[in-house]
Amino acid sequence: MKCVICPQPGSFALTECREPQPAEGETVVNIRRIGVCGTDMHAYRGNQPFFEYPRVLGHELSGFREDTGEPVAIIPYRHCGECVPCRAGRTNCCQRLSVLGVHEDGGMCERVAVPESRLLTAPDLGLDALATVECLAIGAHAVRRADISGELPWGLVIGAGPIGVGVLQCARIAGARVIAMDVAPGRLAFCRDVLAVDAVVDARENPLEQICELTGGAMPSYVFEATGNLSSMHAAFDYPGHGGTLVFVSIVKGRVAFDDPEFHARELSVLSSRNATRADFEHVIASIRAGKIEVDRFITHRAPIDAVPETFDSWLEPGTGVMKAMIEC
Repeated sequence: MKCVICPQPGSFALTECREPQPAEGETVVNIRRIGVCGTDMHAYRGNQPFFEYPRVLGHELSGFREDTGEPVAIIPYRHCGECVPCRAGRTNCCQRLSVLGVHEDGGMCERVAVPESRLLTAPDLGLDALATVECLAIGAHAVRRADISGELPWGLVIGAGPIGVGVLQCARIAGARVIAMDVAPGRLAFCRDVLAVDAVVDARENPLEQICELTGGAMPSYVFEATGNLSSMHAAFDYPGHGGTLVFVSIVKGRVAFDDPEFHARELSVLSSRNATRADFEHVIASIRAGKIEVDRFITHRAPIDAVPETFDSWLEPGTGVMKAMIEC
């Protein structure tokens, strides 16, 4: 069958790979949509942790069950079910976690074998929406980690890419007033005009002053960092208010440092957020059904799987205006 492999950073190759051999409890899914996310882009650039080459990328997946023809979304995380986090229901940070397209070959191909337990059926959403559920579930999990409470607290999302857009929408559903911050005018325009966020901040123009003014000096109670940029992660400690919470949704290779006196003075809570659980996927599906999450205009670019090797580089360029790219099989 046809697949796209990343043999080393900076290159893709269209090739033939062997047909999936489903084990007991697995079924074959004919892949129809593959969403492209920051993890794929970081892996392609060679700066994604937990990664080895060669690798077939792709973990935002939808398609049809080969046995029944039902449309499905795929939960791309394989957890052991036995370690302490799994037994506590935190399957997203399983000690032996394996993620399609990261730790094992993913879905940038025509067919994959997937455990029945990792399939979600929602035929009313359509293939495009089903392929965005994983990306949006990352945002839903980050918001659940933050445990938003209070009367209309301010929530700042740094990085208005696909993951940040998911965080913005889920934070608003949780009751926050949301601020989108980015360096790309096109992404800020999308957040303002399509998502109707409460405010946008251009990170190139004294963001601290802008955020302070928007929040009346209190600063946001919740800050979500979703850029995958180390400098931005360092700067993120400046934005939460006293008693605030900072959630790192993005991940980079390297160490994150902060000023300890200021950290203690504001008694900040700093959290990481990794992947998502089945409950997060189900929350996103319910929110899409209810019209609370924007999907239709989220997908801005498309390409057939055959065109990925010559198209992918253009999706990395800010000038192309990519919000969410979708590969079609």
